[in-house]
Amino acid sequence: MMRSDLLSCIFGVILLLQYFPPCSSAMASGKKGQPLPLIINTWPFINATRVAWNTLNSPGKTVIDAVEKGCQQCEMEQCDGTVGYGGSPDENAETTLDAMIMCGTTMNVGSVGCLRRIKNAISVARFVMERTKHTLLVGELATDFAIFMGFKEESLSTPKSKDIWKKWQENQCQPNFRQDVLPDPSQSCGPYSPAAFIKSGTKTIAQSDNERHPLGIQEQNHDTIGMIAIDEQGHIAAGTSTNGASHKIPGYLPLIRRAKWLAVWICSTLLPLTVYCSCTPLDV
Repeated sequence: MMRSDLLSCIFGVILLLQYFPPCSSAMASGKKGQPLPLIINTWPFINATRVAWNTLNSPGKTVIDAVEKGCQQCEMEQCDGTVGYGGSPDENAETTLDAMIMCGTTMNVGSVGCLRRIKNAISVARFVMERTKHTLLVGELATDFAIFMGFKEESLSTPKSKDIWKKWQENQCQPNFRQDVLPDPSQSCGPYSPAAFIKSGTKTIAQSDNERHPLGIQEQNHDTIGMIAIDEQGHIAAGTSTNGASHKIPGYLPLIRRAKWLAVWICSTLLPLTVYCSCTPLDV
């Protein structure tokens, strides 16, 4: 999604907040009848909401600080196994992290993808936003950048993530994200090679005749934390952090798609006339 679209979305949210009470899975807002300041995030990650709220209401702290600290809390708690270290191992049993943070005032964005051996992905994303002129760093070189910026290098694997990978291997690597390869990815762990292609009329089809197989999407393996912070003056920031899809092909980068859906989520979550949300207000 283009920055102009995001800017229009954010301005619309701020205007509509004057008239409609926002809601989400976890929420903390100001005094009764006053919707701002506001912390809102996906799923009932109450501790993340609380940390972000306390940060936003601390002297000298900003909406960017609140989003960073809130997402960071989920990274440390490994929320639902979809955020932070020790979750969603890839085909090689490695956990990698993706994160993105955005300032609604400047429209600047920072993000990291396939980040290896660094636990605080949201904080590295903030460093990309504030300490570089880029918006995205990926892979091993993103790790190098993080280490240069003072982040600690450590393994993201845990006994639990290793056990998840081991059971996946024992189940013939099902489900997985491969297609049009040999041997048949619905029955084998590979190693894979491209299937031969043949012409069939005007279509080109793979001789392996593989189909997209169901990936067993469940609440525990498809989501992550997305967070919005808005202060009393209407300044807004948003962020997301995830360990990606379980058993993904190493190198998979979901942030391009997440950039679009983060903007959509900012709008739809705050518009009760557009989408239904179940509210769990946080008692702060």
